[in-house]
Amino acid sequence: MKLILLGPPGAGKGTQAQVLAEKHGLVQLSTGDMLRAAVKAGSEIGKKAEAIMKSGGLVSDEIVIGIIADRIEQPDCANGFILDGFPRTLKQADALGSLLASKNKELDAVIEIKVDDTILVSRIENRARETLAAGGTVRADDNAEALKTRLMAYYRETAPLIGYYYAYRKLQTIDGMAPVAEVSAQIEAVLKGAAKA
Repeated sequence: MKLILLGPPGAGKGTQAQVLAEKHGLVQLSTGDMLRAAVKAGSEIGKKAEAIMKSGGLVSDEIVIGIIADRIEQPDCANGFILDGFPRTLKQADALGSLLASKNKELDAVIEIKVDDTILVSRIENRARETLAAGGTVRADDNAEALKTRLMAYYRETAPLIGYYYAYRKLQTIDGMAPVAEVSAQIEAVLKGAAKA
């Protein structure tokens, strides 16, 4: 099972990816984690990534795709994987499609976790208030303004993937405003449908 979870920041993609990974023996592939692992391993592509990261630059799509190409060949990915944080742009989606086709693989499903942005923002504000009231500290990026900035970036760069994958008949949309267990159940229903297709 090869999956992509789409949705804005705070939609619960990470939580659902962990549930899926445990339940189905899938590997959650985070591009950030993979980059760090490639650098640590000292692979050819890892060395290129390290030089760029040290200079403060953004790692190119080609390098990220190269790292994904290496990673999905590892034995622990034989049962499948969930891409976390990739693709973020249409160009990356095209590159991923070409990579998978070159390996005779294809995505089983792209699941959009649809949420209400207004509720996401109010959740963050409430969580920050509760944390402060309990005497805790709130992370600098865990506030409504930071979330709004991240939401704008999501809608500008990543949201076009919803139409892209819909056109490829891979997209399934679920209600991300439901309780966590219910969201998981909706994802399971999508996976059952994908397995039969």
